[in-house]
Amino acid sequence: MPRDRFEYNTAIADSWKEQTLLNIVKLRYADMPLFVEVASIVSGYTLEGSVNLGGSLSSDSATQGDLLSLGTSGKYTDRPTITYAPITGAKFNHNFMIPIPPKSLLFLLQAGWPADIIFPIVVESVNGFRSRQAAGTDQRLGDPEFYRLVKLLRKTQKSGAVGMRILKGTAAKETTVLFFHRQIESQEIVDARIEIHQLLGLDPSRQEFKVTYGLLSQDDGEIAILTRSILQIMVDLAAQIDVPAEHVADGLTPSALPPPVDEAAHYKQLIQVQTGPDKPVSAYTAVYYEGHWFWIDKRDFRSKRTFAFLMMLFSLTETGGKEGLPLVTIPAG
Repeated sequence: MPRDRFEYNTAIADSWKEQTLLNIVKLRYADMPLFVEVASIVSGYTLEGSVNLGGSLSSDSATQGDLLSLGTSGKYTDRPTITYAPITGAKFNHNFMIPIPPKSLLFLLQAGWPADIIFPIVVESVNGFRSRQAAGTDQRLGDPEFYRLVKLLRKTQKSGAVGMRILKGTAAKETTVLFFHRQIESQEIVDARIEIHQLLGLDPSRQEFKVTYGLLSQDDGEIAILTRSILQIMVDLAAQIDVPAEHVADGLTPSALPPPVDEAAHYKQLIQVQTGPDKPVSAYTAVYYEGHWFWIDKRDFRSKRTFAFLMMLFSLTETGGKEGLPLVTIPAG
């Protein structure tokens, strides 16, 4: 069990990373992404052993002498059966095309994930201030106010002066609330909170604000967050991949926005996927596509963190249950 559990864990994790990176690269080339999850692994073991003992006695007149033979044999068979489930149809729509709920983002914030990771990756806009869009028809550099807000939220988060809670109203309807702790704030955090209120047009006398999904808030007691789906996030990350110049010249993939160079560049350039004709020797994960290798360097912590965060977001959209999915079961070995 210790051997199989850890080896299967490593193998599944590595293949999941490669599959995710391959699908991001495929989106860069306008190719169809496809995810196949490992539904189950059943290991079957067979261990056989035998010992043979034989001999013969000869008469005094025989030319050969007495004979004694001893032999052993063994057989070990490891034959795992792996079941794959392609993510298609309604499950694909739910997992990859429905925007991540703002409530889930605040849970991540509450769990300690930095605001300067969550918001640039997942959030399209906050109260009308938009983030950078690297791909699609709505390419843009992003509003400076958005990245100023991200910086202020991160500062407030580190101080422990911001939190969230879920309120249940009539008919079990839930309302997500973001609140600020006044009693533990230093002057620096007080100034950051005041600037957050001013940026978002919030009532400065209030501590709690309702969080909703949308582009614009309805009043000064509401924060409207427009979030992205997993597929939108992947498309945006795909546009930040370094691709061979000849692929752009041949029309295999379009050119993207140039890397940002302003003070918010750290938040805007979320990932760096390198490319080259030869297999990398120091890669966090690497895939081969269109005659080139694409990889994330294992020493590029920011890119690894972004990639790991993306894979963690998959769990937020997981519906659970696999009824009705087409299954492919392959006996290995």
